[in-house]
Amino acid sequence: MYTKESWTCIFLIICSMQSVCNCCDWIRHHYGHLSAEYLSLLDQMGGDITEQEAPVFFPELLYRRIDDAKFEDQVRFRNETIYQITKLFDGNMKAVTWDKKKLDDFLNILERQFENLKSCVSPAEKPERRLKRYFKKLNRKVLRKMNYSAQAWELIRKETKHHLQRLDIFEAKMH
Repeated sequence: MYTKESWTCIFLIICSMQSVCNCCDWIRHHYGHLSAEYLSLLDQMGGDITEQEAPVFFPELLYRRIDDAKFEDQVRFRNETIYQITKLFDGNMKAVTWDKKKLDDFLNILERQFENLKSCVSPAEKPERRLKRYFKKLNRKVLRKMNYSAQAWELIRKETKHHLQRLDIFEAKMH
């Protein structure tokens, strides 16, 4: 004999499991396709990716740590990374010489990826602070310090590509 509270609890557990399952299905069937599309656009929207190194070290340790995390934590990390990338591209882009249509398509697909991943994670959990700090530092030491120049944006494009490729490797390990 279940009480009303017991049924509510059972219902919430089932809904949560369905949400995770739907999320798994979405990641399995759509994430890779969208990822390939925005990586291609990232390459096509400008010339060759710069060889110059960014003055901010790539957070490789965070990626290695998240490799062993629970599924929901991995999805949250992926979502936060994409969110932080979209925030970077929300700056002063007057100096950019990229193909405007490809840039818009890139950002729209990235936003779509973010929205779908956002539905997979609990809003109660806080994002990874070190990841946020890394992106703030990237914004401050590249974009702002280089006065939002074309060169600064090329460094951001390079770092963005590195992150998105790393997320793809990460995604492949989830299956």
